[in-house]
Parts: sequence; C-alpha cells; structure tokens
Amino acid sequence: MTQDMPARMLRLLSLLQTRREWSGTELAERLGVTGRTVRRDIDRLRGLGYPIEGTTGHAGGYRLAAGTNLPPLLLDDEEAVAIAVALRTATSGVSGIEETAVRALAKLEQVLPARLRHQVAALHAATTPLAWGSRLQADPMALVTLAAACRDHEIVTFGYETRGGATGHRRAEPHGLVAAGDRWYLVAYDTDREDWRTFRVDRLTDPVPTGHRVTPRDLPAPDAATYVATTIATAPARHTVRATVPADAETIRAHTGALPDRVHPHDDGTCTVDLAGQDPLHIATQLLALGPATAFHGSPELAVPLRESAEHLLRVARALSAEPGTDQ
Repeated sequence: MTQDMPARMLRLLSLLQTRREWSGTELAERLGVTGRTVRRDIDRLRGLGYPIEGTTGHAGGYRLAAGTNLPPLLLDDEEAVAIAVALRTATSGVSGIEETAVRALAKLEQVLPARLRHQVAALHAATTPLAWGSRLQADPMALVTLAAACRDHEIVTFGYETRGGATGHRRAEPHGLVAAGDRWYLVAYDTDREDWRTFRVDRLTDPVPTGHRVTPRDLPAPDAATYVATTIATAPARHTVRATVPADAETIRAHTGALPDRVHPHDDGTCTVDLAGQDPLHIATQLLALGPATAFHGSPELAVPLRESAEHLLRVARALSAEPGTDQ
C-alpha cells in the first residue's frame, strides 16, 4: 500500500515518526507545501490506517498516536541494518530485554529486502558474543519512557531510592541517558531541589511523563556523559588514595580507564591519580592497574586490608613457584 503513496506523503509520515508532535506550520515548511495540503495529506494517511491525532493549542499540530498496531516504519537501508544489528546484540545491553529483542528482530527480518538480510546474516555469522562482567541493569520500559521524555523535553515523575536507602518522589526535566560500567544514569534537572542531578535508573521506579513540556536548560557540562563522569569522580567514597605516578596523564587515562577528573598532570612525565571506592579490594585493583608509583596519600585504614591482599598474592606466587616443572 505504501508504494502507491506520493513521495511527499512518505516524507510526511517519516517526519511524524521522528518527533512526538509537529505544528501544521512546521510540517508545511519542511515539505514546502501549504497548510491545506498538509491537512489533506494527513486525512489521506488517516484513511490508510495511520492513527494521527490533531492537537490543540497555538496554531494546532499533529502527532502519530499509539494504536493497537504499530504503523509501518519508514527506514532507509542504513537505519534498517543498524536496528537489526542492535537487536541481535541486545542481549548484552539491557537485562530482561532478550526475548523481546528476538521477537522484534524476527518481525524486522521478515520485511527486510534480501540484500539487507544477507548483510545482517553475514555480520551475525561472523560475530561471537562474549559475556564479560555484569550486564547493564535497567528496566527496558523505564529506559524507553525516559528516552522519550529526554527527546520531547517533557517533565517526568518517578520514585527514587538514594544510596543511603531513603525513598521519595522526584519531579525532573530529563536531559539525557548515559550507560557507564554496568549501570544506566539519567541526567535531569530536579525541579524540587532546583539543581541538576544524576539518577541511577536501577534505583528509579514508575517513571511517568506529565505531558508538561519545557524549554531545555543549559547543562553545566559539555554533554551528559561528561556530567556523569564528573559526578562519579567527585562523589564521596569510603576509601581514597592519591598516587603520584611517573607517567603522563594521557597515558594513565588510556591505560587504566580512570575518569578524566581523577587524573591531574604535573608535567610531561608525572601525574597524580585519585582513587576512590567503597571496597578496599577495588582500591587494590586500581593500584595494580596504575603500575609503579612514587608516593601515596590516603585513608590510613586501608593499610590493613591492602597488606592482607598483598600477603595473599605473595602466598599464591610462592605456591606457583614451588610447583614441579616451574622455571626457577
């Protein structure tokens, strides 16, 4: 049925799928037609079964409403392949989404042209996933709701549990989502606290869009990822150590994966690194990743668990060196 549509109507449908709401004037400008033509094309799309709603307010507008069945998506070749590849790798991205991703992939591959199916199949055949570490923990539907709110600059409300275990109700203007380590973070402006906040999505419950849109605020960072990295780097920790390392800052960042705000250059060959964590073993792992260091300053209580870790490693080394056949 879509093959009989004029190119303009396909373009109109594509625009409606990329944003939650468009005014009639915006659509007319994008398509290079009059408002009357837009209204006529909207009516034709409705006649073809697309659930397009008219909205009230200044100048009015249109949006593609949710229905019992999704309308056909308009994807170019690159978009279709990207979605298929993403669905195939979804099992390593968000916990609990595996079965849903398989169903969606099956539907998509049914309608892919043969040339694109072959591309996706070739990539899949040549790729072997390796489960490594923890998966990103988040409710897929919560991520979808929050992503839509970020896109539409729409205030959301949700329940939230802080690191200390306190629970409460939050109202925020979402800015962006960031995946870091095994967690998802929402960067948003908390309207009650009148300040920017980073929320862990796994501690967030029942996100609900309010229907209230706002003008996006200026984030106090170049982007959401930088803001999250800075927040994590400056968060209070139970244990801290500052190490002076005989290497340049860029090398240390690349070698250890340390957050940028925790590496401080002194000169071309020396920098200090701030290590922080709740678990002494985590600190020990970070110290080993740094390699040789010339000076240390930090939490005195770390001395005992670090010494115990070192003694354990020494016992392992001695046991290995004593095995028959081991080179001495």
